[in-house]
Parts: sequence; C-alpha cells; structure tokens
Amino acid sequence: MAPLVSPSISNMYYPELAHTAFVYPAIDNHAHPLLTDENRNAFPLEGITSEASGDALTSDSRYSLASYRATLQLSKLFGLKNCEPTWNALRNKRDDTDYLDLCNTCFKPSGIQCILLDDGLGGVADLAESIKWHDQLTSSTCKRIVRIEFEAEDIFRTMLGGDAPNIPTSIVSVVSILEEFTDRFKASILAHARDDRVAGFKSVVCYRTGLHIAPLATYEETQRAVMDLLLQYKTSDSLRLEQKVLNDYLVRLVLQIAGEYHKPVQFHTGAGDNDIRLTKASPAHLQSIIEAYPNTPIVLLHAGYPYTREAGYLASVYKNVYVDFGLVFPLVSGDGQRTVIRQLLELAPTNKILWSTDGHWWPETYYLASVQARQALYEVLSDSVRREGLTEQQAVEIIRNALFHNANRLYNLGLKPNMNLL
Repeated sequence: MAPLVSPSISNMYYPELAHTAFVYPAIDNHAHPLLTDENRNAFPLEGITSEASGDALTSDSRYSLASYRATLQLSKLFGLKNCEPTWNALRNKRDDTDYLDLCNTCFKPSGIQCILLDDGLGGVADLAESIKWHDQLTSSTCKRIVRIEFEAEDIFRTMLGGDAPNIPTSIVSVVSILEEFTDRFKASILAHARDDRVAGFKSVVCYRTGLHIAPLATYEETQRAVMDLLLQYKTSDSLRLEQKVLNDYLVRLVLQIAGEYHKPVQFHTGAGDNDIRLTKASPAHLQSIIEAYPNTPIVLLHAGYPYTREAGYLASVYKNVYVDFGLVFPLVSGDGQRTVIRQLLELAPTNKILWSTDGHWWPETYYLASVQARQALYEVLSDSVRREGLTEQQAVEIIRNALFHNANRLYNLGLKPNMNLL
C-alpha cells in the first residue's frame, strides 16, 4: 500500500512510525454494506466524496478539494495513465472491471481486517450485499451494528400490517399498541444484545429529531407520540419515526439494555446529508443522556464534525464516551482531516479514539478512507514527535490503538492483529 499513499517508508524521517501508520491492520468500527454487482451504478459516483444530493452532488461536489484528491488517488489505484483524473474516466474504468476484482483492488491495500457494518438501510437494503458477503474481503469475520430506528419501524409495520387507512387511534388502542410495541422492541434488542455476531447498536436520532435526548418522559407523553405516529401513517401511508418523545424513548430503552450487556451504542453526530439539522447535531447535546447511562459505552461517530472539540471534551470527562473519527475521510480536504485529528487529540484520551471508514455503496470509499486516515495520522503525530510532544514509540502506540486495539477492546472482538495483510 505504501507506494500509493506515501514516499518509501524507509526514507521517511520516522520509519517505525511510518511503518505502523501505513502497514498496521485496522478494525473499521463503523461502515455500511457495498452495493451488489447488479446495482453497482445505482447512485452517482460523486457520492464517494460528498453527502450532497441532486445538482449539489452531480454538478458542484466535483469541484471540492476532497473530490480532486480522490480522483487523483483512485486514478493511481486503477492504473490510469496519460489522462487528467476525472470522474468519467473512473466510471469507465470501473465499469470495465469485474466487480469482485474491483472490490479486492480497493480492499487489499486498505489493511482492513474486520468491519462492523450498519445494515439498517431502510428502503434500499435490497440494493446492497449481506454482511456475510463482506467476509471474503477481510481476514476476520465481519460483525453487525444494529440500527435501532430501523428495527423499531419494522416492528411497527409488522404490528400494523401495513393497512394504514384502518389504523385505530383511540386512546385505548394507542395504549395497547405502545405496550405491545415496547414488549416486541425490547425482545428484539435483547436478542441482538445476546447475538455474538452483533457488535453493538446505532442510533440516527440525530437525523430524526436531534441529539438533545431527554433522560425522562411521562407515559402519557409517549402515548401521544405514538398517536402522532399512527396519524402520520394513516394520512401519508409512510411510517418514519420523527416524533421526538418516541425517538428519545427508543434510545433510552436501548441504552439500558446495551449497558447490561456491555454493548456499545453508536450515535451519528455532526454533519450528514441535508436531512440533518446541523444545529441539533453537536454531540454536546448528548451530555444529559450520557450522564443518565454511565454504564453504557457510547460512541460519538464522525468526530462530531464540525463539532470535533465538543466530542473530544465529552470523551475526556466521561468514562463511557468514545470518539470515532470516520466520515471525514474522504469527505474533508487533507488539511481539514489533519485539523480534525489535532482538535480531537487536544483533549480526548488516545485509548478512546476509534477509526472507521463510514464506507458505503462503493468499495472505493473504503480504500480512500484508509489511505487518507493513515497519512493524516502519520503527518499529525510525526509533527508532535518532531516538536517533542511525544516520543516516537508513544506515537506508534497511539496509531496502533486508534486503528485496531481500542475497537478490539471496546467491542470485545477478541482479535489478534493480522500482520500479513499489507
């Protein structure tokens, strides 16, 4: 992998640190499934480097520094020569490549040993490969992250039979529905918590109603939220959990069960697509719920970008808080990536930071996230060594922990680093 990412390791100023950064195996603690071969072109390829949609994606995103960098790196990976790197050239090359060969081309130089996959894609799951399918791309068995809102919506649909026009909305019916739903939801979460293939849970409440999750609510408030959900389903024939009281209720149920079984709960924090309200996405909003469930490991995804310092602060003052620094690779420029790592390390203990790709749909997202993160880690930590903020050996341990050991310990994976990956 090193020739694609950096100069020769032996010629770098801190060779042991460079070798660790570019060669040490990694656990990807948060990602999503790849598209199937049949659906490999279902979404615009520009989505590799942007969370935008519509014209903002297909017309504007290609002019970002992140996009320019990705096209250059992928052109080198695919062996494109004598042409200016463009998305069209990349599309043509990947269309001419066998899909499994394309996946292996992206994964082999990534050094990813194990992936924790959130497959709660809701409405598009049929476009993607199964978690088990991904095992052929890694040397260790991939694990599942259960998205709780998807589970809850599926249970409601099953209970209501999809017959929206006949949904009862009397208070007696609502009480009965809430009780039955609670029993079914708790049983489902308990079953997942006991499943060895499930590494943890994830909430996208950030997208639905924001991260200011109330630690308490009355039963009457929860009943009214269910009534609102039923009326929404009846009038629109669409079931989407976007009632704050009900979303908060789900999160509290999962945090309680996950804490009892020592399963981490991941939260999307910070930037996402335009479905999110950015002012409600700062991880600082989670402070009350963090305090309410001190025995439940909580993972703040995506470094809370652009609220990275808030995420680092929470990890520094709460034992049960960890910070993932995915998504910014490859969505943010190289300078921005280095800034994210520096801001995170201003306060966050280095035994509580976790790397991920947030890879999804395209195998290229896994490759880019890996090579860019490794380069950024080396550049930031070698600078700290140069300025005598760290010894080289301390920096080496930080990278080993960030890429592999922190996640291995937190998710109780029991893995040993496979040093033959790269």
